[in-house]
This record gives sequence, C-alpha cells and structure tokens, in this order.
Amino acid sequence: MRRRFGKADAIFIGALAVLCLLVFLLFFLPWRDASGWVVVTRDGEVIGRYRLDGDQTVEITDVSGKVSNVLVIADGRADMTEADCPDKLCVHQRAIRRAGENLVCLPNRVVVTVEGGKEDELDGIAQ
Repeated sequence: MRRRFGKADAIFIGALAVLCLLVFLLFFLPWRDASGWVVVTRDGEVIGRYRLDGDQTVEITDVSGKVSNVLVIADGRADMTEADCPDKLCVHQRAIRRAGENLVCLPNRVVVTVEGGKEDELDGIAQ
C-alpha cells in the first residue's frame, strides 16, 4: 500500500496555515492610525481641534451655550454619540479615523473632520 499523506504534505499544510494567519493579521485586524487631528467647526468657524490618539469626550455647544452634540474620541476614531437634532443622522454615521472623513450634523450646523494622519486609499472603482 502506498501512503497518501507524508511529511512533505504536513509541511505544506503548516506553511499554508501560517500564510493564512499572516494575511488575516495584515488585512482584518483593526490597525490604529491615530496620528491625525479632529477638527470641529460650527457655521464654518473652527471651535475645537483635538488629537485623534487621545481618548476624550467633547461636548459641542450651540451659540447659546447649550450642549447640542457629544463627540467621543477613542481608539483612534471619532464618533458622534449624542445629538439634540430631530433626525439624529449624525449619530447613525460610522466613526471616522482617516484624513478627509467627516461627520455632519446639518440641523446644528456642526462638521467634524479628520485632518492629517493616513489618507484614505482608493478603491477599485475610484482608480
């Protein structure tokens, strides 16, 4: 009888498993790129500038001093967690972390933008 599974087969399967693990680590783990800044503007005027690598909660106030939005910066991402606007679309937007990404609250006229840091890569369609 002839053997169908030998030492060379085991080495090949082991090398393939290591390669799959490396691909997983490179592409699917959430790598932090927290070298940018989060810039908060209201009515086109900059009202705050915060480091993306510092975990903090920012209360954004309207012109009367009432808190209108709450921005949470954590794990290299900025996320709008609370808003007093009726539609709350800004709360449902995904967290931002790359340069050029925005969170917008139109009723409160608040725009949060990431500046600096890693640029967003082009996808296959945009190329």
